[in-house]
Amino acid sequence: MKAPSAADLSTFLCVANHLNFSRAAVELGLTPSALSHAVRTLENRLGVRLFNRTTRSVGLTEAGERLFARLKPAFRDIDDALEDLNHFREKPSGNLRITAGRQAAELVLLPMAGRFLDAYPDVKLEIVTDDALVDVVAQGFDAGVRFGIRLEADMVSLPIGSTLRSVVVGSAEFFRKHPVPQKPEDLHGLPCIRHRFPSGTLYRWEFERGGITQEIEVDGPLTLGDVSLMVGPALQGVGMAYVFEDMVKTQIADGSLVQVLGDWCPYYPGLHLYYPSRRHVPAALKAFIEFARTARGNVFS
Repeated sequence: MKAPSAADLSTFLCVANHLNFSRAAVELGLTPSALSHAVRTLENRLGVRLFNRTTRSVGLTEAGERLFARLKPAFRDIDDALEDLNHFREKPSGNLRITAGRQAAELVLLPMAGRFLDAYPDVKLEIVTDDALVDVVAQGFDAGVRFGIRLEADMVSLPIGSTLRSVVVGSAEFFRKHPVPQKPEDLHGLPCIRHRFPSGTLYRWEFERGGITQEIEVDGPLTLGDVSLMVGPALQGVGMAYVFEDMVKTQIADGSLVQVLGDWCPYYPGLHLYYPSRRHVPAALKAFIEFARTARGNVFS
């Protein structure tokens, strides 16, 4: 039996990570048919089936799971060894993959990306937006960005960007038809644009003033899964929206949207960058961490 090459095993790892031939083919730069042929060739060479395939799903066999469990840490060690060479270069290079919700990407990562890539031209940055909570290690990311500081025990977190504020807004036309709420409880019975998380849970609007916190379960004719989509319907008078202040500053300034309940909407800790604490920190990620710290320091200096 001819021993499989490192490239063969790397191909297997990629398919095992994705459990999807189409996505793995995109990452490897192959056609799905070429990738499927490569996997069959590897299975024939090893004399065992590594994947169970149907028209709808791909799964690892027992042999595939055992091989995956042994190869994954071994290839990680190889990646770390190659990554160590970055310390001998004048500037870091390589790929940097970050997962973030769409709002996190729009508010913090994308404004920072251009300046970071100018400073580190040999780094290739990939930002994947997903509002669901992602296991950065299992999904092959170097780091993630999300709100809050609650993390798994094996994660390191640092603030990224400035503090944030959410505001309640409605169009001038909307408030000609509906009363202006003076306190959070007044939202009951008024049309609001609701937000549903990927988990299926509806967001309860959160307010705080003078140490008193309230969560209001609003109702309304429109529910969206993306906060970024709420500004348009709010301008149309569909209902009030609870969005990040930075998303509607222009509309509030020109009067097309009216802010209400301002004294119930304080600033709060913003986004955090998180990454595994037990893993060797790649040079590209280390450079991004320092860049983010400097950028945040400039905001508050």
